[in-house]
Amino acid sequence: MKVPKRIEPLVEDGLVDAVIRQLTSGKEAMVYVVRCGDEIRCAKVYKEANQRSFRQSADYTEGRKVKNSRRARAMEKGTRYGRKAQEEAWQSAEVDALFRLAAAGVRVPRPYNFLEGVLLMELVTGDDGDAAPRLSDLELTAEQARDYHRSLIAQVVLMLCAGIVHGDLSEYNVLVGSDGPVIIDLPQAVNAAGNNHACSMLERDVANLAAYFGRYAPELLTTDYGMEIWSLYQSGKLHPAIELTGRFKRSEKPADVAGVMREVDAALKEEAARQRYKQDMGR
Repeated sequence: MKVPKRIEPLVEDGLVDAVIRQLTSGKEAMVYVVRCGDEIRCAKVYKEANQRSFRQSADYTEGRKVKNSRRARAMEKGTRYGRKAQEEAWQSAEVDALFRLAAAGVRVPRPYNFLEGVLLMELVTGDDGDAAPRLSDLELTAEQARDYHRSLIAQVVLMLCAGIVHGDLSEYNVLVGSDGPVIIDLPQAVNAAGNNHACSMLERDVANLAAYFGRYAPELLTTDYGMEIWSLYQSGKLHPAIELTGRFKRSEKPADVAGVMREVDAALKEEAARQRYKQDMGR
């Protein structure tokens, strides 16, 4: 087929030899099957911000660092340059996450190159050698559901051990390759240690998996892997070979709001006293 304009720079640089066909068109990107020498790969072409339905959220971008102070200021002000920089940062987040997770042994498509808003990566294939189907397109047996769920929970643990939470994990962001489930679509991935929403996002990711696989294996609906995994992570006990139970005892003790307010009030008074002392010393 004719080379899409956005992929032309990769052809000119010798990274892509031919575009075979369009594979998918999603809310944030179009994916093409391409030939690179003797290998068949895929090229993910990110849509412009005004053309995609997935909107960036401060919940996802919180904690992401921008090394260039000028870019950071422009992004904060929302200038034209800032919006362009924000879009590039959004795309780069997936590239960075893929390289980091692949190095950690997480089952994600192997990334190769990123140029002009196009991500060149591994084409995940099924048993027949064709592009692997999404998990959402399959009908499963109860045994398959349990196996795939177990595999994906292990991947969630590996991701968190690498410091990353997917943030939008569901049956629509998982391919079933010849070697099992492969996690895809990571532009919204968050830094577990630097994002205040990481815990709730992890819980939601795991709940999405339980809800989907629970259609085929209902006992998975009563599991609570999300909080079990997060509590182990917070306590420094999480590791790739951890044996999980799928159970977590949530505290039913009411929050001591009055106690918290007393601590806040005491801290405010202490700070006020410190400021008064500084003023007195400066006279």
